[in-house]
Amino acid sequence: MQINNTNYWVHDWSPFFIEFPENFLGLEGIRYYGLAYLLGFIAIGYFLKLCDKKGKIRIGAQDRSDLMTYIILGSLLGGRLGFVLLYDLKDLLANPLLFFRIDQGGMSSHGGMIGATLSGWLFCKKKKYSFLKLADCVTAIGPICLVLGRFANFINGELWGKISTVKWAILFPHSPLSYSPLTNYFGIQPRHPSQLYALATEGMLPLIYVQWRFWFTRTSSGQIFGEFLILYSVMRIFNEIFREPDASLILGLSRGQFYSFFMLIAGLIIWKIAQKSELTVR
Repeated sequence: MQINNTNYWVHDWSPFFIEFPENFLGLEGIRYYGLAYLLGFIAIGYFLKLCDKKGKIRIGAQDRSDLMTYIILGSLLGGRLGFVLLYDLKDLLANPLLFFRIDQGGMSSHGGMIGATLSGWLFCKKKKYSFLKLADCVTAIGPICLVLGRFANFINGELWGKISTVKWAILFPHSPLSYSPLTNYFGIQPRHPSQLYALATEGMLPLIYVQWRFWFTRTSSGQIFGEFLILYSVMRIFNEIFREPDASLILGLSRGQFYSFFMLIAGLIIWKIAQKSELTVR
């Protein structure tokens, strides 16, 4: 590792919440990334129970358990499938078994949201629930998963930002060695902590907004869901300006920006459909 600039903090956090000693099973430990998923799913399950208690939507314990199974499977499968299709398609076609190499990492937030949405729709169709109404309930807490996920990304020292000399830039040891005229040296370059930007604007900001909309305003079923997709997409498109692209560009846009435009359109369509529904007192 070659670091020529000591004016910036060097990221040295371990990705493990608990690291196991060497063992015959080859288990390394409990990673923050996995813990983020676990805490996110627990938060959604608890919030659905709260919604039932407060009369926001009637969904019993058994149905909540079934819904969480759908959401967990949909999020994990969608997130992994989204990554290999949207960011790593060439390698997937060369080696289809790459999909199962979760030990190498790789999850897509867009894919995870699509997977959770489709699985939720299947649950509602099977159990005869209003999809848009239930989607609003899940959406009202869903951004906490983005907050936890982006924080885990930061702890892992991955998905770093573009090279920058702002005072809060960080040296990520796993980032590539390169030369930059901004620093005038070859080595590990200071970069935007884009994971924290995303945590604040793609996760925390939408979470505060949808919580306010859910509890303190009158909305139509599906309106909160649509508004979240719009807000998230706009914030993601903006934040990608500071993030190092994960893969080759599409029409001059990063993959995150390109895919977010489709999510933005979906959000606008859902929001428009919700406008035709009767207002619901939240």
